[in-house]
Amino acid sequence: MSRYDLEYRSFSLSLADPLETASGTIESRDGFLVRVTREDGAVGYGEATPLPGWTESLADCEAALERAQEALDSGDEDGVLEAVDEDVAARHSVSLALADLAASSESVPLYRYYAPDSLVARVPVNATVGDGSIEETVAAARGAVERGFSCCKLKVGRRSVDADIERVRRVREAVGPSVELRADANGAWNYEEALAAVEAFDDEDVALVEQPLPAGALEGHAELRGRGVEIALDEGLLEHGVDAICEAQAADAVVVKPMPLGGLDVAQRVTTWVAEFGITPLVTTTIDGVVARTGAVHLAASLPELPACGLATGDLLAEDLGRDPVLFENGAAVVPQAKGLGVEGVWEA
Repeated sequence: MSRYDLEYRSFSLSLADPLETASGTIESRDGFLVRVTREDGAVGYGEATPLPGWTESLADCEAALERAQEALDSGDEDGVLEAVDEDVAARHSVSLALADLAASSESVPLYRYYAPDSLVARVPVNATVGDGSIEETVAAARGAVERGFSCCKLKVGRRSVDADIERVRRVREAVGPSVELRADANGAWNYEEALAAVEAFDDEDVALVEQPLPAGALEGHAELRGRGVEIALDEGLLEHGVDAICEAQAADAVVVKPMPLGGLDVAQRVTTWVAEFGITPLVTTTIDGVVARTGAVHLAASLPELPACGLATGDLLAEDLGRDPVLFENGAAVVPQAKGLGVEGVWEA
């Protein structure tokens, strides 16, 4: 018999506003909350929140969690992660629950379970500004700066390049020269459009453009580099992997999302790997519930000298799995110092 018991239950979290993506409109984030309990009563929590185009389907995720449950029921503790290895959201949840349990048992915050010598109070975060009108974009960016954010990421690519250039220009005028601006095109442009945007963004001191071209265009991304604005790959990391990106010299930075990578442990290995090649890792979420979001904060805290990361995403949800233990103030996430994840009451909520 196993010393552990794995349970899971489904959830559906409505978004505050529908999200338009390349795979369609998302109105809710649906997934599974996972609880692993050890025979001595110790508990760890995980979250599997599949995302179309990024992870396995919701049905495949549930089937994978069933396999993990069966593995533990049969006493195969070593095989529980192998049972979910091909299904990244499921693996994320199981590996997170096991790590939360282990860190709680050692009475250390989760980030110190991954980086024992670290003692981190805060990690820098960016504000995300949606793809609205010029007036809406300026107001949102100004509001973020007033709340203490020193880095704003603007969503672009759903209108003409000239319109996006004007939006960025007006935001720069509104927030001044000291605020870092980034843009995220989600692969919306062709090369000529991306080149025009990058050259114009350089004039506005935009630090970085995320996924300006579709994920497959490694050579195009390589050609966009060196023009004053750094190039970051998001979907491109999952499609090509680190080796291909480095060989093509296609990125200055990569966006590291623990859910589609299959867990915090995998994401940590990826960040270490890309940093060895001089590529900057940027930790962010996939609009997850509080369990996965808090895990991403701990991941960022376990890594040295990260720039602002995309972790302030909880307000994109209209409801959540439980109380958020992460406080955001002055452009930073205050890292929970309680044992494990620091997330409480989610199973009872």
